[in-house]
Amino acid sequence: MKLARYALALAAGAALMAGPAAAQQDQIIFVSNTYRTGPFSGSGIPIADGTRDYLMMLNARDGGINGARIVLEECETQYDTRRSVECWEQAKARGSVLYAPWSTGAALATIPRAHIDKIPIFAMAYGLSPAAVGETFPWVFNPPMTYWDGASIWIQYIAQREGGFDKLRGKTIGLVHLDAPFGKEPIPVLEALAKEHGFNLKLYPVNPTEMQNQSSTWLGIRRDRTDWILLQGWGAMNPTAVREAGRAGFPRDKLLGIWWAGGDDDARPAGADGRGYLSISWHQVGTNFPVIQDIIKHVVDRGQSQSPRDKVGENLYNRGVYQGILIAEAMRNAQRLSGRKSITGEDMRRGLESLDISAARWAELGAPEFAAPVRLTCQDHSGHFAGFMIQWDGTKWGRATDWIQPERNRIRPLLEEGARAYTTSNQGWPRRTEACDQRS
Repeated sequence: MKLARYALALAAGAALMAGPAAAQQDQIIFVSNTYRTGPFSGSGIPIADGTRDYLMMLNARDGGINGARIVLEECETQYDTRRSVECWEQAKARGSVLYAPWSTGAALATIPRAHIDKIPIFAMAYGLSPAAVGETFPWVFNPPMTYWDGASIWIQYIAQREGGFDKLRGKTIGLVHLDAPFGKEPIPVLEALAKEHGFNLKLYPVNPTEMQNQSSTWLGIRRDRTDWILLQGWGAMNPTAVREAGRAGFPRDKLLGIWWAGGDDDARPAGADGRGYLSISWHQVGTNFPVIQDIIKHVVDRGQSQSPRDKVGENLYNRGVYQGILIAEAMRNAQRLSGRKSITGEDMRRGLESLDISAARWAELGAPEFAAPVRLTCQDHSGHFAGFMIQWDGTKWGRATDWIQPERNRIRPLLEEGARAYTTSNQGWPRRTEACDQRS
């Protein structure tokens, strides 16, 4: 299999190969899964671009992190789990300090390998939701929230719109979801919330081969008189769902996407029919942040970005920047804890587990009010932080609500139960022996 690789080296891109001095340069190697081709590429490309451009900007502006250059290599998966596992092997062979699966299927396939190969898995707000339980999964991280937190935010928002949780009784709430591990992730929590609040949950699975042919799905939604639709979609599935909602006459302001269904190209192709569509988010859009301006100055304007200039600042591009910030801050933290510039996967695990980005630190990074503070602990590898709804006005996304906090006291026990179920079904799952650098 041909694996696409993009190395982020010195400012000119090739200086890492230029002589003995460069060969001795401290480096941090990161092999990241991407899918710039295939049916999910429309969503995968802007996130890959945002992550790549932020890390390249650190190399160009700062010389890397504390003098260590970041070497990023992309491993093309086409969102295929088999290829993703091959990329794990590439990451291990190259000495990558972490692995970003970029699919729930890939995360599930590699979780059993992480503690053996000593490579932490960084699955930003995706993957196995119970992996947030750090006592059970010390090598897996999924900040800033899980799909189960997203389900809680969805239902809270609907309750706000309906006038209270008691008004949910008798309502029909549907989940249009990719018929794959990613699409099924929120179902356990939605089933629990349906039982608690008395609403009817209808599931509308979409086969990956039918993502752009959802007419029968939306006919079923009309037939069932579904009151609200939740969209757990990705890639080509999302713009199709938004368009079909318009054709079916379904109110777009009652169509709520998960954060991966909130790309500009998820809503834009629907034209006027997309106006009013909502999605969860946890960071801001736009280029009006010093960090984005630095990316433009040091990377985009120098012709070193793979992103079109007009895509910089869009929602999924900025989500890639958000990912880059979390990864880079964890690398910086790992350097501090280990006392060395060129860190290992074990160092990176410690750096992720004690990650702490305050509001003041976001501002120092050139991203004031870009996102909420993030703090992980040995017990909590997600954080269950708040999100908010964004709404498409026909041309761009805008913030539609205040922060909505997931119901941690309700979600955490479910996550712990899910973690126990995982260990039961995976006989021999090791007890945690890794030391903890940060508690509470």
